Amino acid sequence: MGTLLVSLSGLTDGDDADRARAVAFAVELDRRGVPLTHLVQPRAAGAPPLRRADDLVRWIAGRVGAGDDLLLHGYDHTADPVGAWQNGSVPRIGRRTEFGALPRHEALLRLTAARRVLTATGLSTDGFAAPGWTASAGTVAALPEQGFTLCADETAIRSTLPGGPVLRARVLTFRSSEPWLRAEPAAGGRRALPAQALRSVRRAGVVRIGLRAKDLRKPHRVGAALEAIDAARSAGAVGSVHRGLFPVVAAAA
Repeated sequence: MGTLLVSLSGLTDGDDADRARAVAFAVELDRRGVPLTHLVQPRAAGAPPLRRADDLVRWIAGRVGAGDDLLLHGYDHTADPVGAWQNGSVPRIGRRTEFGALPRHEALLRLTAARRVLTATGLSTDGFAAPGWTASAGTVAALPEQGFTLCADETAIRSTLPGGPVLRARVLTFRSSEPWLRAEPAAGGRRALPAQALRSVRRAGVVRIGLRAKDLRKPHRVGAALEAIDAARSAGAVGSVHRGLFPVVAAAA
């Protein structure tokens, strides 16, 4: 028996139409008995933080109460944030994701701010999903200092507890860098994603499908994702949430 994990990010930056599409997608998952993990970004860059009374926060809270889950997904997704550590003596190599290159101290500052905002909304979690699925070594080191016991990145889901378990499984996304998507650009992954999901079940026993709000704007991507979910379920994968993978981690939440 395998495990199926489906996550959704990007709603903090979205509009009412994005949220309506997310609601519709969640209904499709409900029909299949598959929970959704919400990757929550507490604020958008240059915008006010999420608030308890926001429709988005209330919807996520209701979904979590009904069996979904949430992971903190960074703070404001500032690309390659500049901190005290980054001065003339430290070269900047390209653009990084928010937590992709931060040293421990700078990561801790942003995690502290993110947790403060999230707590004010009434939402809480001890799980972290790295923006862009990339977390620096400094970020991984800082996570347990803020009480985070789980970290999900591009290739694994790991406990941050000393000697904790690591589940190796690559997340499947619609990013242009995905090799399976480049092999089928015209169809938008309609055939390739289900095939890749089946391979993941048979090889690793785990299927991770990571969607963004902007993916839901494209019906062919929604169709491909649902077909991949159906394919994984037909191969015996059971829907779960990230924090349900490690019993010790889940019990600590």
